[in-house]
This record gives sequence, C-alpha cells and structure tokens, in this order.
Amino acid sequence: MKLTPISTPLSVRFGLTISTLIVLLNFIPVPEFWITLANYVGLYSLVALGLVLLTGVTGMTSFGQAAFVGLGAYASAYLSTTWGISPWLGLLAGIVITVITAYALGWITLGLSGHFLPLCTIAWGISLFYLFGNMDYLGKFDGITAIPPINFLGIDLASGRDNFVLIWFFVVWCTVALHHLLNSRTGRVFKALKGGVLMAESCGVETMKYKLLAFVLAAVLASMSGWLYAHLQRAVNPTAFNLTAGIGYLIMAVIGGVGYLGGAVVGAVLITLLNNWLQNILPTLLGQSGNYEVIVSGVLLIVLLQKSPQGVWYWVEHVINPLLPQWIVNSRSLSSTTSRLLKGEREEFARLSQRSITKQDRVVLKVVGAHKSFGGLKAVNGLSFEVHASRIVGLIGPNGAGKSTLFNLISGVLPVSSGRIEFLGQEVQKLPARLRSKLGMGRTFQHVRLIGQMTVLDNVLIGAHLRARSSWLGAIFRTNQKEESALREIGYSCLRDVGLEEVAHQNANTLSLGQQRLLEIARALASDPILLLLDEPAAGLRHFEKEELQVTLKRLSEDQGISILIVEHDMDFVMGLVDELVVMDFGNQIASGDPAKVRENPLVIEAYLGGIE
Repeated sequence: MKLTPISTPLSVRFGLTISTLIVLLNFIPVPEFWITLANYVGLYSLVALGLVLLTGVTGMTSFGQAAFVGLGAYASAYLSTTWGISPWLGLLAGIVITVITAYALGWITLGLSGHFLPLCTIAWGISLFYLFGNMDYLGKFDGITAIPPINFLGIDLASGRDNFVLIWFFVVWCTVALHHLLNSRTGRVFKALKGGVLMAESCGVETMKYKLLAFVLAAVLASMSGWLYAHLQRAVNPTAFNLTAGIGYLIMAVIGGVGYLGGAVVGAVLITLLNNWLQNILPTLLGQSGNYEVIVSGVLLIVLLQKSPQGVWYWVEHVINPLLPQWIVNSRSLSSTTSRLLKGEREEFARLSQRSITKQDRVVLKVVGAHKSFGGLKAVNGLSFEVHASRIVGLIGPNGAGKSTLFNLISGVLPVSSGRIEFLGQEVQKLPARLRSKLGMGRTFQHVRLIGQMTVLDNVLIGAHLRARSSWLGAIFRTNQKEESALREIGYSCLRDVGLEEVAHQNANTLSLGQQRLLEIARALASDPILLLLDEPAAGLRHFEKEELQVTLKRLSEDQGISILIVEHDMDFVMGLVDELVVMDFGNQIASGDPAKVRENPLVIEAYLGGIE
C-alpha cells in the first residue's frame, strides 16, 4: 500500500510563508475584494488543516466537515443574537457542542472500514444540514441574521479588513500547533493508524481512542472556521454547510496535498482563486450564466491528480528541494538535539520506566491446551509448552502447520477457542493485544508492518509509546520536550542493538527487506519487553546478517534477560540459536525439547525435513 507522505518541516514553513504574505495584504492599499478573498482562503484553510490531520495523516476520509463548520457558526450566532452572549463565549460553546457531537458520531462510525466510513460521513453531513434547516429557533432555511461582530479589546471587528488579522492568526497558530502535534508521541500514533490498527495495537496503542481524538480535533478546527465565518458574514443559513461544501473542503486538501500542512493553505488558495476566476470568465466565453465552474474545476482536478496524485505541494517540494543549499536541507531534517546525538555527544536525559529483569527460573509464558478452530478446520489442536526467563524457544513446522495462528493466539490478535495462555502467571487469553503489550509482550510480523514515509527512528518510537505519558496538549504547547529527548535516546539505543543507528533519519521505505525486519525488532525492543515474539525475523537476511542477528538475540537473552519465542523456517538459523524447539504439523504438537534431539525425531524428519532416505 502506498502511503501519502506526512507533513514535512518545509511544507509547514512554506505554508506559514504564504500565510505571512497574505497577512501583509492588510497593510498594503489593495482592493477590498482581495481582502475578502484572503478571508475566505483563511476560513477554508482551517477546515483543510483538519482534513490533513484526519485524512492525510490517519487515513480516515470525511465528506462531512461542513456540518461541523455549521455547528460552530450556528452555536455562536444563536447565543449572540438570542441571549446577547459575547461571541468569545459563543466560540467556547461551539467548540463544546462540536466536541460532544463529533465524539458521538465518531464512536458510532470510526469502527467502520473501507467505503463505509466515507458513506457514513455523507449521511450525517446531510442529516445535520437538514437539522439546521428545519429548526424554528435557527430560522429554518432562512437562517439567522443581524449577528453582532467580534469585539476584541473594545474594538468591533465589523469589516472584512477588521477580521483579516484575526482569521489569519487562527490559521498560523493552528498550523504551528498541528506541526508540534505531528512531531510528538501522539502524532506518531496518528501516522501509525494509516498503516492499519494491528501494528499499533501490538505496540500498546488504544487505536479507537486516537482515532476519536483525530476526528474531534479536525471537527474543532472546522468549528473555529464556522465561528469566524458567522461573525464575518453577520448572517448564516444552511446553504453554506451542505454536502457540496463538505466535498469542496476535501478537494482543497487533496489538491494542495492532503499529506502536508502547507498543502492545506495552498489548496485553499488555488481553489478559491480558480473558482473566482472561472465565475468571471466562463459566462463571458459561453454567453450565459450557470455553475460551469464546477465542471471545469472538476476536469482540472482529474488532470492534476493524474499528473501529481499527491497534490500540488508534493510537486512544489520536489522542485524547491534541489534548489536549496545543503545546510538548509540538513537543518530541516535534524533537530539540534538529534545532531548532537549523531555526533556521539550524549546529554543527561530523563529516565523513563523500565521493567526489571525476570528471575531466570521463572515461567514467562505458559500455553496449556490451546485450541483454535475456523469452522471445521482445527488450525491449533491442543498445544502446550512453556517459555522460561532468558530462554529462546523456536516454533517450527512445515507450511500450514498452524505456527502463525498459534503466534497470533499468544500475542492477542486472535482469541483462543479453548485452552489457556498464561503470561507471568496471569491468564491473558481474553486480553486484547494492546494490554498484552502493556504487560510486556513485544512482537514482529511475518509481513513487515512499517510506516514507510516515517523515519526509521520514528518507527522505533511507536514501540516506546507506553513508556511515555505526554498528552496531545503537551505536544501542542511544547511541554513534552524532556520526555521526547528521553524517548529518542531509547530509540537510538534500540537501533544500535540491531545495527541500524546510521540510518536513523532515513525513511523506512528506503531500507532493504532485511533492514526492515531488523527495524521491526528494534521497534519491539523499544517497548521494553519481557517476552519477544519474532515471526520469521531472518527472512530476507543475507548469511552474515543472520549471523549478526543470532549474536544480537543471544545477547538480548543473556544480558538483558529477555525471553524469546521465534517462528522461523531457516533450520540452520534456528538450530544455532534456540535453547528449545517446539514442532507443529497440521495444528498438532509432534515434538518438543532439546534442538539436537528434536532434529533426530523421525516424526520431525518426516513432517519437516522431507522424510528419511
């Protein structure tokens, strides 16, 4: 699956540069119409920023953001006209109503996948539109008029020029806040969600919680835009918040580059100017009025997405990057703290929580009579074995033996049909994967699950999610920096363990398959596991890389006291590594014990090695 690139520092700076240039319009004697257009660009940019977070980063498509714009607009309009409440209190009320509504709608719909989620956003977008249009106290489809202007420090912001700076203050502040958020513990989880929930859950992430957070934050940005719109226009009606408007916001984000914060502003500028230009020129060319700009802009959208499917910003960045001096490129890619770390200098970081080494004679994992059936097929049929502390156990068998199914039963991806799975003496067969991760299970996957457009280091830090506590608010207001430094030191340490520290700041999709498998091990190590579950970690590695991996895994077991359960097809790799073998065939356990003895077992030879000559 090709992932949309996440926002880069350059895209943020470029977006802020455009915003700054637009703000300067207010201090230049330009026509009032230019100010009006710039105001609408700012309002649209706020909604598009939310869609970058929701669609570009977390991978959830919404056509219903216009409804949240309407909630913010109507809440403040009603309170200020009916009750005389300050617009600033109207902003707060609109945000509260939006948060409650978005949370309720998100809880119902975000569990859906594929095309069902976009369809649901269309449904509730239409529903809220007709709700606005059928309420008597909201003026039905005539709406609310005579809305008072925003008062700031005793000054009424009555004109478009008066509202200009306030609108663009919101745009700039929200852009910077989202940039901080995306480069934090919470932001890494958002990016991980686009790669699927399975990997994130295995790292201890409560994925539904973070989906809801992204959904609510995007809705709040739309609500802010609605509040500004209501007091700029001084009147609201449902027409501005219909499904067409919702689709328009999404088009802006996609045109600009839905994976980039700067793309939100670029898309809003392009679509606003294009629509205005087409509305002026098409009636002259065609000799009659009509909504022909919709047709033309649709054709241009198709052409653009064919030429640059990742948006205008993707093309702009690839034109600008080669023209920049190397020192600017380096300054964008590495923070000052990171640069010091790569030069070998070490600072005193805050210490994050770390599990104590388990006593060597303790049973870490105990599988008792595990069964798993899929209809009439018994994929796992009554397996029982133990993994002791600081020991490496291999799980082998021919294709279709049930190894991966058993692996998923242990890690919590699949529920057992019957039997028990105990971890550190606690029955865990009913616990989801994220809670098993919290107890001390770390895992890799047979098919590599990485976020290709994230750096190697950030992929590792997803695994350390539970070792930190900073919130999304801490990320926005930059109170999380000490903890982030500690997390990064953990990330470098885990990359050193697998020999990938030198590529820490490359994107994960630039690595070879063997390096990607090592990266998955580093990510699992970042969770500070007691039990490490490795699903074919040597697949794709060259001979010397396998030897280095053997040395690494033995060191983790002997020096750090980590227990390891490994599924592998490479017999030579397994025999030179494990302390004990468990052999499966057609879901049954046919042998277990010392590797040398298991290898000589006639049943194993027949099932796994092809029989005796």
